[in-house]
Amino acid sequence: MILDLIASRNYAEESEVRAMPMVLRIERVSPPSRTALLEAAAASAVAVCLDPRADVGGEWHEAVRAWVAGRIRKVSRRARGVQWEAVQELPGVTITVDGASVRSLLPVLVSETPREVAKLQISGSDLPVDEPGAVPPGARVLYVNPRVEMSAGKLAAQVGHASMLLAPHLSDDELKEWASLDYRCAVRTPSVAEWDALIGRADVVAVRDAGFTEVEPGTTTVLSPLG
Repeated sequence: MILDLIASRNYAEESEVRAMPMVLRIERVSPPSRTALLEAAAASAVAVCLDPRADVGGEWHEAVRAWVAGRIRKVSRRARGVQWEAVQELPGVTITVDGASVRSLLPVLVSETPREVAKLQISGSDLPVDEPGAVPPGARVLYVNPRVEMSAGKLAAQVGHASMLLAPHLSDDELKEWASLDYRCAVRTPSVAEWDALIGRADVVAVRDAGFTEVEPGTTTVLSPLG
């Protein structure tokens, strides 16, 4: 049901603005790598949508349904120490990849953002670019636009969009296999030539940003091949 809503969602004006808070764990000492943090963000966002609690009749269903019926807005914030521990008590899913952790929370009305989340900083979540290793077996690859500079916080939301938009295109067996790997994603930045070849293909899922922050409206930020 949720996958059907994601696949068929429209962009009608919403009377109430909803967003999924994404909390990025960035400690002062030994911060995570940028790539691992983005991969954890992508996995945790789709994990909320595919969680059994989001199914019809589940305790999360109405909140997720109302959110995906409009724009799938996400807001990334950083947390450390006791702040990070506090958000673990809120409904959501935490994914950890290579020591980097992200908790994607149940979508809420922006006006009703939990106090523990509202006080967290949106800025200051950037991390240095790193060199990722080989794509892990079974991971879904998400390619980031090499022409566009985005902070790690902005990209966390974008790759979260990509993993969600990819899910409805997968078969039941593919989804089960992906779930068994905790929705493993590999975030990579292709060359400009590789990006241009990808964006012209029919068998890719594309994230086009609404342009509220950092990039121009309609910018394609992430691509994910279906194969």
